[in-house]
Amino acid sequence: MNDSTDAPTERYRLDGRVAVVTGAAGGIGAAIAERLAALGARVALLDLPRTASELERQRQALPTRGLAGVCDIADPDSVAAAADLVHTQLGGCDILVNNAGVLGRHAALEGVSLEDWDHLMHINLRGPFLCTRAFGAHMLARGRGSIVNIGSIAAGKPNASPAYSVSKAGVLALTRHTAVEWGPRGIRTNAVSPGFIRTPLSAVHYANDALLQSRTRLVPVRRLGATHDIADAVAYLASDAAGFVNGQDLVVDGGFLETPLMHAQPQADQYGGHGH
Repeated sequence: MNDSTDAPTERYRLDGRVAVVTGAAGGIGAAIAERLAALGARVALLDLPRTASELERQRQALPTRGLAGVCDIADPDSVAAAADLVHTQLGGCDILVNNAGVLGRHAALEGVSLEDWDHLMHINLRGPFLCTRAFGAHMLARGRGSIVNIGSIAAGKPNASPAYSVSKAGVLALTRHTAVEWGPRGIRTNAVSPGFIRTPLSAVHYANDALLQSRTRLVPVRRLGATHDIADAVAYLASDAAGFVNGQDLVVDGGFLETPLMHAQPQADQYGGHGH
């Protein structure tokens, strides 16, 4: 169909496509997998071996036929084996979501150990590169595909984990490079950068009520993000509705990054006098 006759809602559908989601056992990864499957995609859920039983439970709950596979994204052999599995069982990859990652320890720059630095770079940056190359081969062979990398607002704003910030900045650079190099070959590449999202991984932070309230007040929409907020953004970028979107970073943070000058004003003047 041409653009004038396409039903708008159909452009968001993913029927007949195969989506690969790394880190699928986690809160955001699981939500992404569920949303893509709800839109008709067959989803390959990939994560570390220790999550195998949880992945299988998730697979069985999805409305479309997919697979659950183990994959260490920092290991080239493991990634290659996972790509072969997806190709054999599902026919290849149309959508790749590079979601797997780790937060890293909070530490001052001079206190970051080389071991911790290398660990984050291997998983958060080497992993997406290896998966892009392996699953991207399926897309290049078909001349079409969509890659969505999960970045972070920390990529552009230093936080308490220097290695994490640097690794996610690298992910955004990888996103831009892939978008430009592979765009002429039919593959779009974009990123989603979450802000404060409540997940099982971040639950330890929000057990502190003072921190929870502080972060909530810093977000203009006055709530923290939920995993479905990220899943919605990923689903859009993966779909034909985003067919002319390439090389972009979609920040999903409720407006948090726009607030520094507002919070430097007298409290009575913040948010037009409606801040609290």
